[in-house]
Amino acid sequence: MTSEHADAIATRFGDGGPDGGDVEPNAFLRGVLSRKTVRRYSDQMPEEGLLDLLVACALSASAKSDFQQASVMRVRDAEKRTAIGKLFPSMPWIGASPVFFVFLGDARRLQRIGELRGKPVKNGTLEGFFNASVDAALALQTMILCAESEGLGTCPISVIRNEIDTVAKVLELPDMVFPVAGLCLGYPAGEGHVSLRLPRSITTHVDRYGDDALPAALDDYDRRRHARHAIPKEQQRGNAEFGEAEFYGWSEDKARQAAKAEGAAFPPYLRAHGFSFD
Repeated sequence: MTSEHADAIATRFGDGGPDGGDVEPNAFLRGVLSRKTVRRYSDQMPEEGLLDLLVACALSASAKSDFQQASVMRVRDAEKRTAIGKLFPSMPWIGASPVFFVFLGDARRLQRIGELRGKPVKNGTLEGFFNASVDAALALQTMILCAESEGLGTCPISVIRNEIDTVAKVLELPDMVFPVAGLCLGYPAGEGHVSLRLPRSITTHVDRYGDDALPAALDDYDRRRHARHAIPKEQQRGNAEFGEAEFYGWSEDKARQAAKAEGAAFPPYLRAHGFSFD
């Protein structure tokens, strides 16, 4: 057994599951297992050459059918950064991080290629939207992992879709190009912590999907996560509607969060900007 992987897996999951066995030590794998979301950054600006390299790495991610429907926008203009940051005052790192990227699902480019080559490409379908979204998400995650391998910290920002009309205007996005998520990036100004993930007994499956074990496993996970980093009482959601919970675990928090629909403006925005979802 390789203790290096076992320790990292135990910190990430703590579920008593597979521990990596006798796999040889691998710095990249350990980095992935130990990764953290970073919301506080030092004033040090990453070198431009490194940022260019990270964009190249991001755009080297897998792409559906080689359509390459991801685009990456770096937001450097101070006024644009401020305008986006003001939309989310509870997340000051959006405006304060040294670097801010936006990862775009780009269904427009393939549509234009069809027009330029005289072919009947109609990329505003559900499939076109889904493929562009996945391409952008793969590019985003690739940049995250590559940036962290260079000692940088990152924080993805999916909430920008909640203010899609304003964000799209600020970024001057054309039809059929939409933000999947932003990404704050810089050198960490603190250690942070490794978030405990759901037990693999309910998130991995072999040959068939099953969730019979969900209630018991979820209760165990809630207790273990609460013991490691409890959610403060003042951060309980929706107490006016749901009441104050005596025990407020991860599942209660996420159930309350999901009970309030987010991103209501996103579907009508997409339909107004080139997507039929046929």
